[in-house]
Amino acid sequence: MTPAVRRVARAVTFAAGLGVIASTVLLAGPANAAVPDGWSDPKEVDNLEALLLLGGVPLLLFVLIALAVYLPSFAKSVATPEPGAGNEWIGGPRRSVDELAGPDSDASKAGGASGRW
Repeated sequence: MTPAVRRVARAVTFAAGLGVIASTVLLAGPANAAVPDGWSDPKEVDNLEALLLLGGVPLLLFVLIALAVYLPSFAKSVATPEPGAGNEWIGGPRRSVDELAGPDSDASKAGGASGRW
């Protein structure tokens, strides 16, 4: 395609899209339907009530979920005076009552897992 043909095709495509958008905006109007016979006729909703319902309820849920996530951790950190894991032993060199005894020799079964290949 030559540049002139491309330019014309681009302009026609743009004009067609603009025409579709303009006709949609100009021809769109409110629906003039009446409430069916068996339905109730609801009262108007106040703007403040709608704002509280659509903004306040999600905000309240957000705060409640955040508290449910952070409060246990905060309570645990306040309840235990010492920082860290406390009595957990994760391979350190100390010896105390709360850790498993390591194997004393190759024939010993102490120390937990003993995988064989």
